[in-house]
Amino acid sequence: MRLTMYRVLETSTGKKRGMSLVFNVVLVTIITLNAVAIVLHTVESINRKHAVLFRDFEFFSVMFFTVEYLLRVWVSVENEKYRNPVWGRLRYMVSMSAIIDLLAIFPFYFSLFATDLAIVRILRIFRIFRLFRISRYSHAVRLIQRVVADRKEELVLSVMFILFMLIIVSSIMYYVEHPVQPRTFSSIPATMWWGVNAMATVGYGDIHPITPLGKLLAGIAAMMGIMLFALPTGILTSGFLEHLRLQKGARNYCPHCGKEI
Repeated sequence: MRLTMYRVLETSTGKKRGMSLVFNVVLVTIITLNAVAIVLHTVESINRKHAVLFRDFEFFSVMFFTVEYLLRVWVSVENEKYRNPVWGRLRYMVSMSAIIDLLAIFPFYFSLFATDLAIVRILRIFRIFRLFRISRYSHAVRLIQRVVADRKEELVLSVMFILFMLIIVSSIMYYVEHPVQPRTFSSIPATMWWGVNAMATVGYGDIHPITPLGKLLAGIAAMMGIMLFALPTGILTSGFLEHLRLQKGARNYCPHCGKEI
């Protein structure tokens, strides 16, 4: 029975059959409805009119997710990674997917014992974690995770380049503009807000250079920002193409002689 339940709960995307398909459709539907409820709950007119419906649906969802969480802990030993009946289940409970499951139901149980309503309102934001549970059943999300994991060194390096350039540009701009705008460009950390706007080409306009040299530097920063921000995009694109090619079993051919590489 435990093995059957494990197959229902954990069957991979694209191979669901019978009860597994029904369960996953129901689960994704409930998660989606929870996301809609979270959004509509903030509309005062709708909340007043359907307060009982929101409360009942929240109770039903928490009970459903609680039973599912307990079942997943119970059947986790069917996975080779968590084979030990005690330590295996404990390892599963601290895994990322299990933590997301727990955060989805934790605010409800905490509100039963909490006396500070402000804390309860803050913790309700954890309900949004139910959205992340859909990723467990999405092949596309798993593909993104694999691509990011394979290209993490290149991504980290490109982000470091962006941060270094932000610090350099902001430092130069501070020494250029501070003498004429001491309040606006009061420090290098304050100038880094301008640097983010300039390199991302957002241009909020709340802080901007007025000297000719500062304007020249702002133009250079904007052009460099476009080039630097394109690096992670290119890295991820090449990673996606490589994974898709491997999945489809595509072969590489030389563009000159036409032979298979």
